[in-house]
Amino acid sequence: MIVDPIERIGRFRTALSTLVADFESKVHKRPISEMCVRKRPIHEYPFCYGRDCAAQFVLFQRKSRVNCEGKPQTGCSVLGTKHKPKGDPMTYRTLTCIAAIPLFIALAAPFRLAAQINYNVVEFGELGGTAGSANGIINRGWATGADNLAGDATSVATLWVNGSTVPLGTLGGPNSAVAWPVKSNNGVIVGISETAESDPLGEDFSCWPFFAAGVPTGRICKGFRWQNGAMTALPAFPGGYSSYATAVNNRGQVVGWAENGVHDPTCDPSFQILQFPAVIWGPNGTMRELPPLPGDSTSAATAINDYGQVVGISGDCGIAVGGVSAQHAVLWENGVPIDLGNIGGDAWNTPTAINNQRTIVGFANTAPGTARTFEAFIWSKAGGMRSLGKLPGDLRSEALGINEQGQIVGLSRGGPFLFRAVLWQNNKLTDMNSLTEAGSPFLLLAGDIDQQGHIVGEAFHPDTLLAPGYIATPVPPGVAVSSAVQANPQGSLPENVRERLERRLGFASELIP
Repeated sequence: MIVDPIERIGRFRTALSTLVADFESKVHKRPISEMCVRKRPIHEYPFCYGRDCAAQFVLFQRKSRVNCEGKPQTGCSVLGTKHKPKGDPMTYRTLTCIAAIPLFIALAAPFRLAAQINYNVVEFGELGGTAGSANGIINRGWATGADNLAGDATSVATLWVNGSTVPLGTLGGPNSAVAWPVKSNNGVIVGISETAESDPLGEDFSCWPFFAAGVPTGRICKGFRWQNGAMTALPAFPGGYSSYATAVNNRGQVVGWAENGVHDPTCDPSFQILQFPAVIWGPNGTMRELPPLPGDSTSAATAINDYGQVVGISGDCGIAVGGVSAQHAVLWENGVPIDLGNIGGDAWNTPTAINNQRTIVGFANTAPGTARTFEAFIWSKAGGMRSLGKLPGDLRSEALGINEQGQIVGLSRGGPFLFRAVLWQNNKLTDMNSLTEAGSPFLLLAGDIDQQGHIVGEAFHPDTLLAPGYIATPVPPGVAVSSAVQANPQGSLPENVRERLERRLGFASELIP
């Protein structure tokens, strides 16, 4: 049942008055930095629509001065506007920080009160190929991922914004991609790109499964940072050649992993030779290693939140793609790795996202060994790691994205086209295809979800055999939609689409050793 909007507003006002009173009673007992920054992360800035979206974003970048270092400041920026205080600065800070609270509650309320929401699906434009995938969405409406060029032999990192499909380019090689959710609202996008140079050691680093052809090329691959139309390579550690960037937060901190000069005996030399530790690249160009757990040789960072908490994997080198590289799921706090536990397995323990509540999602094996028995998981400090399950009859599942309301998206391995996008909310797992309006394409996976509940991923048309990226928008309460579950379409998933998804998601033992 959807709560009536008028009734919801009344409840909101009552709750707000209570919250403000409680806030005012405690305001003199808490640090200013905690009030202005830690309870008001930048990700809560509103979604923008229409032709002026990009202009609004540039204006936001120039005006916003929210202090993410946790330092006291004389004003609190709200929606990109910094006001100068008059009179008592404590009173001013209290009022401006209270002004941020209604926005947070207004964003969160619809998700707490709605029992079920249907979705309108819009496909993203493509770059000439037959397939693409949106793997991340930020609160400004920017969706990021990768799209195939004509012939489906190469793919390029892609930004979808305001109805346009924007290729981000490469670092000189044929392929690039934004393969993980990017959550920075400041116009920074990170990902991976091949370069023109061949690897001197003949390595096939971690990047190749995420490109269209899925064939090792022997090229050096670099993580990249893209901003204002320019793509910049992120370096490896001294002695190394390749690097991989997965995520960036609103403080400009980029995480991933990077080779160093150590020849690691736990590597499979037919793919990888050099050791690779997890890394944080700072906005000022610095690099900081995030060590593996004691006894492990390698580590890789997969996501970071606005407080600098990082998640990733720790294990052996292997082939630098999943498996034994992910013997342990870890959380780094202040640079120290913490073992997150497991749900029965000792491989493929892979966090994929962390929100600002320190809730972590991902996928992990349910039994010992490297066979792919993984299921989606959720981790919290209070509850530890637990399985989120999979759809009845399916083989495996993965959680790929989470928002601040705790909505989780991903996929379950099964259904008419081997994959189907899923949504976890209110302790319930739902096939996204049962929530879409009639006439929508089949949703293969859900890669990420923003604060307003917009979901992005990859879809499939059985009639045209196209597999474009998409955005699914919640239908406002009161709007009539078909309540019928979409009938299972007929046909089969093209081999090139299936192989690309299985490589990227770690499903294919015949494609990835």
